[in-house]
Amino acid sequence: MIIVLSPAKSLDYETPAHIKKHTLPQFVDDAAELIDGLRALSPQQIGGMMSISDPLAALNFQRYADWSKTFDARNSKQAVLAFNGDVYEGFAAKTLSAGDLDFAQNHVRVLSGLYGLLRPLDLLQPYRLEMGTKFPNARGKDLYAFWGERITSALNEQLKKQRGARVLVNCASEEYFKSVKPKLLAAPVVSPVFEEWKGGRYKIISFHAKRARGLMARYAVENRIDEPEALKGFDKEGYAFDAKASNDTTYVFRRRVSE
Repeated sequence: MIIVLSPAKSLDYETPAHIKKHTLPQFVDDAAELIDGLRALSPQQIGGMMSISDPLAALNFQRYADWSKTFDARNSKQAVLAFNGDVYEGFAAKTLSAGDLDFAQNHVRVLSGLYGLLRPLDLLQPYRLEMGTKFPNARGKDLYAFWGERITSALNEQLKKQRGARVLVNCASEEYFKSVKPKLLAAPVVSPVFEEWKGGRYKIISFHAKRARGLMARYAVENRIDEPEALKGFDKEGYAFDAKASNDTTYVFRRRVSE
C-alpha cells in the first residue's frame, strides 16, 4: 500500500533535521530540465505565471538560480522534514522515529510539480512550482503534459515491491492527483474523505481536510498499516469512519466539533 500526499508551499529549512539518513530524488534530470526553463523567466514573468507577490516571485527567481543537480546537507533537506504546510503539521514528521520514517519511506510518496514523485527522505532543494501551473515546456503546455505517464509508471514500479496490499491511497489534492493516471495504474485507488459538521450538514473544509490527510498518513505509519481496510480504524482528533457514507473506493471520515 502506498499513500500519496501533496507537497506544501511553506518550507522549513531553519529547523535542523533530527536524522541524517537521506536518499536522492528519482527524477533529478527531469527537474533540471524544468529548472532550465524556469531560469529563462524574469521575476515579473514568474509572478504572473504563479499569481504570487513580487517578493515571492523574486524569492523563487533566486531559488531557480541557486538550484543544483548536486544535493547535499548545505543546499537541501529531507522532503518530509522540509515541507511545512497543513498536511505536514498533521503528519508531524519531526516527531517520528527513525523506524517510523523507514516505514514511511516504503509507503508514502509526495507528488511534486518540480520533482515528480518524492520519497519522504529524498533530499529537497527549496522551490515553488505547483502542479497546476500552466508552464509551457518542451513536452507540452503544462506540468501535466511534462510529467505525462512518468509518475504513474514510477508508482507502478514501487507498488510491485509492496509486501502488503497493492493499493494506492489518495491523500493528495485534486490538483496533484491529476498527475496520476488511474487507468494506467496497476492497482485500485482508495480515497479518504474528511468531513466536518457545519451549518446543519457534513461538508469538506479545506484547512481541516488537509491536516486530516497528514494525520491519516501518520496513523498508517505509526501503526505499520499496509492494508487499506485497517485505515477504517482512524480516529484522530475526533474523526470516525462512516460506513454508510463510504464505499469500496471512498472512505468517509466525519466529526462534529462545536460551531
